[in-house]
Amino acid sequence: MLVSCFLIFSCAFLLSLIFINVLKKISIRNQLFISKGISLVGGMGMGLSFMLVALAALMLSRSLSRETAGIIVCSLSMLVFGIMDDRRELSIRAKFLLQLIATCLLILSGVRTKIVYIGIPLNILITLIWVIGITNAFNHLDVMDGAAGGCAFLISGTLFIIGVLGQDMGSAVLSLSLAGAAFGFLLCNFPPAKVYMGNSGSHFLGFVLASIALIISYAPMERKIALLSPLLILGLPIFDTTFLILARSIKKNLPFKKSNDHLVLKFLFLVRSKRKALGYLLVLCLLFCLCGLLVSQVSNFFGGLVVIGIVLISLKIALKMLKVSADV
Repeated sequence: MLVSCFLIFSCAFLLSLIFINVLKKISIRNQLFISKGISLVGGMGMGLSFMLVALAALMLSRSLSRETAGIIVCSLSMLVFGIMDDRRELSIRAKFLLQLIATCLLILSGVRTKIVYIGIPLNILITLIWVIGITNAFNHLDVMDGAAGGCAFLISGTLFIIGVLGQDMGSAVLSLSLAGAAFGFLLCNFPPAKVYMGNSGSHFLGFVLASIALIISYAPMERKIALLSPLLILGLPIFDTTFLILARSIKKNLPFKKSNDHLVLKFLFLVRSKRKALGYLLVLCLLFCLCGLLVSQVSNFFGGLVVIGIVLISLKIALKMLKVSADV
């Protein structure tokens, strides 16, 4: 098991590095997918690495199911949509429509919430909101070198652990493949960045992580608190987007209007170092991940205490950061 996991992670990591560097050379030579002099091919490299390694590992382990195949195929469609956006920036309406198409295809492949007692229509609605919401949350997170890639690595690693604990080989393979691909990208994107992931990468990461979170079984039905586990594991991008909307609303700006109200940019304003700001963000992301992992394993009572604790910490951070102005 350990050898297989090491091989999956290593292959995804190495292929990610190879694809990114090859695509970077092509991008620079032809002056395609360039922003501020830096290539936007990180998402393409990650996506190709993830899909090839995940598909091969799932087939070899005989864990390729309708749901895991659906995630791989639909993530390809999201990657292609993102590449279109990087080539020529799409309108908000067009982006939402393309995300909706990819999510509907995902649902048709069998990937959706299966919450008992609320019925199929509500489960489908929750799935649409969840996948599209997390996809856009990761896009908002990608405002500084290392932020989205680092969080994706931590979150996918946590989902891998839960998959292993639940003996769910399919979700474990997908999570580990994504972790390896994200780590390969992170080496190229760590401040100062040599490559950006582009909208193709941020949308792809959010889409895949949201999808994997849906197919994992977190706990038996009697431990209902475990239903909050995916919300906590993906808590950092959720918190960041919620904070961003709140900060912009206080300033009476539209939620989609660009500004410096992102959490990591507030950290950057305080510490004046990209690496330190990234460190604070990743520590917070790790805290959310550990809380999510803990909630998936403990009783309802202790899980409730963990949830209350992380909510209080989040509120304290939000209130403090709202007072910080990162506007230049």
